[in-house]
Amino acid sequence: MGWLLMAMGIASMAWAISLFRLFCSPSTPTSFSKEMKNILLVIAHPDDESMFFSPTILSLGKEGHNLQILCMSTGNADGKGDLRKEELYRACGILKISPDQVKIIDHPSFQDGFHHAWDHHLLARIVEEHIKLWDIELLITFDSHGVSGHPNHRDVHHGIHMVLSGNSQRKIEAWELISTTILRKYSGPLDIWLSILQSKCYQGRHTHCFPNSYPRKTYLAMAQHDSQWIWFRKLFVAFSGYTYVNIIRRINV
Repeated sequence: MGWLLMAMGIASMAWAISLFRLFCSPSTPTSFSKEMKNILLVIAHPDDESMFFSPTILSLGKEGHNLQILCMSTGNADGKGDLRKEELYRACGILKISPDQVKIIDHPSFQDGFHHAWDHHLLARIVEEHIKLWDIELLITFDSHGVSGHPNHRDVHHGIHMVLSGNSQRKIEAWELISTTILRKYSGPLDIWLSILQSKCYQGRHTHCFPNSYPRKTYLAMAQHDSQWIWFRKLFVAFSGYTYVNIIRRINV
């Protein structure tokens, strides 16, 4: 029993030290922070922005970039698409993204669900349209695993790859959110240490680490998704490393 109490004490101390590191960490400049850029974050469902990308969104907002969000579905798996659209707008408000910077696609080819395969060519065409509409210089999206392995996340990644492969007229920079191991995924703020180390080890290979100095904003943003805000998602946001830090990697095609 004594060893268990000791282990819990050590874990609690490590958690507290990690949170202190986050709250006191200076903003980490990125290679594209020297001048303001038009950036497009492409996600699959309403709530992806809060569950996975909030450290990136908050960091880029702090640096003054013009961030647009393109959500490729309404999240209508349970027939709540209209409600989930409104929830996304509210969550983005918490993250300082105005409604006119958010576009939600409602298309039969992009239905939320593990058994719905998305049309990569159509997805690429829609993304290209919004690149031109918003004069986008830089894309951010999921990597090939899609954090949770959700097929819709992975479809977004493959669609972005098609955009990059077929875009010869303008140079678009693209980055992907790195999917971590299951242990890191649920290590909460402890993942900040491994993320910083990983970023430094691969510094020459185009990776960036975005610590989240405002994890409470992530919690509040996710809480705007009332239809999804059930007990296991509350636990996910509290214990997920993606609440506290993001590592993004340059996509090379």
